[in-house]
Amino acid sequence: MTRNVALINYGSGNLRSAEKALVRAAGGTSEIVVTDDPDVIAVADRIVLPGVGAFAACMSALEARGGVIEAMTEAVHGKGAPFLGICVGMQLLASRGLEFGETPGLDWIAGDVRELASDDPAVKIPHMGWNSLIGVTNQPLLAGLNNGQTVYFTHSFAFFPKDEADVAAYVEHGERFPAAVARGNVAGVQFHPEKSQASGLSLLARFLEWRP
Repeated sequence: MTRNVALINYGSGNLRSAEKALVRAAGGTSEIVVTDDPDVIAVADRIVLPGVGAFAACMSALEARGGVIEAMTEAVHGKGAPFLGICVGMQLLASRGLEFGETPGLDWIAGDVRELASDDPAVKIPHMGWNSLIGVTNQPLLAGLNNGQTVYFTHSFAFFPKDEADVAAYVEHGERFPAAVARGNVAGVQFHPEKSQASGLSLLARFLEWRP
């Protein structure tokens, strides 16, 4: 049975690369639908929210697509459809973003998005490039991603959930911060699976099979 995966189109810069990676990971088992149609989103079997750039700009762009947030909420919280946020798409799960002031997020996982901090001048912000996962939990989406596995990051802000139980993996760059979060059927990764080669494709493939 072919599953319908709604890849939310709200003008995010990594939309097409995420689409290509999902199509490759699906191997014909899922139909990847790039959409901002609330009717399509509300009945999707799975939802992926990409994102690059500033929290406030991404949240504003998402809100500007009439009915999209409501449709996502219906699918994810009403029907229990699995959800994956990527980079800023993960950050938007937070209660609020603290970039250029305070911006309310989706508040699906309580916590704040704040700028990365480091006292070491050798640590460059933005955090760009390959880095190793640490503190990887037994969350099913991360099966096969072990401590020390490298994945690709590009960001200056990070999501810090209020409850550490919502963190599925960490990474360190100047400070220790979440690389992945998960609560129920909602998950997010700060890294870019579409840029993380085999590790990223395997995570996307597991998401497409995930039954939380």
